[in-house]
Amino acid sequence: MCRWIAYSGSPVRLEDLLYKPENSLIVQSKQAQLGVETTNGDGFGIGWYGDRATPGVYRDVQPAWQDDNLREVAIQVTSRRVFAHVRATTGTAVQRTNCHPFRHDHWLWMHNGAIAGFPLIKRDLVLAVDPELYPGIEGSTDSEVLFYLALTMGLEHDPPAAIAQAVGFVEQVGQRHGIAYPLQLAVATTDGDTTWAFRYSSERRSRSLFHSADISTLRAQYPDNPELHELSDDARLIVSEPLGGLRGAWREVPESTYLTTRDGIEEIRPFTPVAR
Repeated sequence: MCRWIAYSGSPVRLEDLLYKPENSLIVQSKQAQLGVETTNGDGFGIGWYGDRATPGVYRDVQPAWQDDNLREVAIQVTSRRVFAHVRATTGTAVQRTNCHPFRHDHWLWMHNGAIAGFPLIKRDLVLAVDPELYPGIEGSTDSEVLFYLALTMGLEHDPPAAIAQAVGFVEQVGQRHGIAYPLQLAVATTDGDTTWAFRYSSERRSRSLFHSADISTLRAQYPDNPELHELSDDARLIVSEPLGGLRGAWREVPESTYLTTRDGIEEIRPFTPVAR
């Protein structure tokens, strides 16, 4: 599978997110603790928002730990909202267009999980994508198809409802083809102002997902920790696995729920697929 982090808050240097934490995403690319695979070396990607509505994206097929250009970018770039992903392919090709995060207009999307039996049901799924959106699909992954299904079903207007419909449709198609548990999903998406993260699987045994505790509370609890004083009170992180071992800093996102983060305020709600 894969590992990813989603950050929002006051502008932070990408290096501080990707390289400096004890269990940073670069460490996880070589030695993940909670993933299905230990190594996530089939490419990487970062997406960040600057002074334009459309985010920047940098992706490559090298392992993240091996790319010197990534380190150079991370040292220089600061951003208020960052998506970063290291990939372990579930069968599709190792190529740049298959690296996350995926971008459409001002939206970003990244995924850890898989659509079971994807080669068998891919045609049915792709045919459900809006013909006007279809040319935007550049790669061959199930993750990108799921993104475009969500866009087709109204992601830009109501992300939770659109993703509930997209997931419900994938499950419906999969089960029609005899696949008992069609989907594993730990996905994040953002429009640049709000981040939504979903944890769900057809089997109810989802991949790991955590979110950070309130920074001001942690700062009071650990007054001598310099890293906490560098983060703003509205800083929030959603991660595949904790970036360090600080007690109380990380909370597991419950099974079959979604998390919304905007301006430092979080909401967690139940998530249920909707059949079409």
